Parts: sequence; C-alpha cells; structure tokens
Amino acid sequence: MGWVRLKSWLMASLPALGGIGLLFAAFIDSSFVPLPLVTDLILFDLSSLHPMRMPFYAAMAALGSVAGCLWIYYLARKGGQVYYRKTQGHPPGRIRKLVERHPMACVFLPAVAPFPVPFKPFVVAQGVFQVPLATFIVGTLLGRGCLFLFEGFLGARYGTAAKHFISTQKWASLGVLLTLVVLFLTIRLLLASKRTSYSQTG
Repeated sequence: MGWVRLKSWLMASLPALGGIGLLFAAFIDSSFVPLPLVTDLILFDLSSLHPMRMPFYAAMAALGSVAGCLWIYYLARKGGQVYYRKTQGHPPGRIRKLVERHPMACVFLPAVAPFPVPFKPFVVAQGVFQVPLATFIVGTLLGRGCLFLFEGFLGARYGTAAKHFISTQKWASLGVLLTLVVLFLTIRLLLASKRTSYSQTG
C-alpha cells in the first residue's frame, strides 16, 4: 500500500508544478524509487492541457530521467567493478564486445523503448560494462527525449485516449524496440558493406 499511496500522491501533487513536477517525477522514477508510468501519465495530462508547452514538458522529463539514471549508472559502475574483480575479473566476453562495438546503440535503444520494456536494468548494465560517461549521457538524453516528445505529441493530440493506449498496450512497445534493433543492424550491415567495397576498389 505504501507504493500505491506514494504513486497516487505524486500523481495528484506533481502536475500542479508543471515542468518542474515532471522533472522531479522522472528523476525519482529513474533513480531510487520505481514509479511505472507516473512520468508518462503526467506528461500526457500536461501536454493535453497546454499543447504549446509540450516540447518544454518533454525536455524537462528527459532531463529529469537522465539525472536519475546517473545515480544508478555511477553505483553500478563502482559496484560492477568490485563484483567482476571478485568473481570473474572481467565482464562476459559477448556482452563486453557488444558494448565496446556499439556503445551508443546499447544506450539509445533501451532509452527510447516505451513501456512496458524495462529501462533501469539496461542502465545498470551500462554502468557495469563501463559505457563511457559522455556516451551514456548523450544516448540517454536522445533516447528519452525522443520517447517523451512522442508521448507529449500523443497527449497533445489525443488526450485521454493516448493515456489509455500507453497504459494498456504491450506488444506495440516490443514491436517498436525490435524494429529499432533491426533498423540499427541493417544500417550497420550496409555501412560495413560499403566500407568493404570501397577498400576493395581502392
């Protein structure tokens, strides 16, 4: 009941603060207190009431999310070093290579994925596997910014119907994430193919 009451109180109190309330909600949810959909629903409400302010609301939500994620990132970065030094001495090979080869994609794709795709476990992994800080901040800001701009647009355009959609859809979110992954891999293959052909002709 404590979490339910906290969520209800935040949903009732933070919208009155406008963009600042969104920043606080996103920071809390992305750091130490999981509050699924609170930020999203507040963003829908505010964007529906004030469509012209939607970009500002989306920006505040993105900044708050990045700030909250930084706490998790730093804790995982320090704790992950100790854990792997004691157990394996280094991260698992495949995951380490994936992060080293595609650090921006490993940050951006989870950040842009909508509910119910879990986000915080990816933040923990990014800290554990030593994603560079600048890459982490830029990728998270871009991903969260795109997601919140999209949600803000839906809220400004469709209002209550958008809230109902984001609260009930599941497969659509997974479909979006898979589409982004396939698109990224396709682009990478095309670029690699062009580089190979260019080196052969050169």
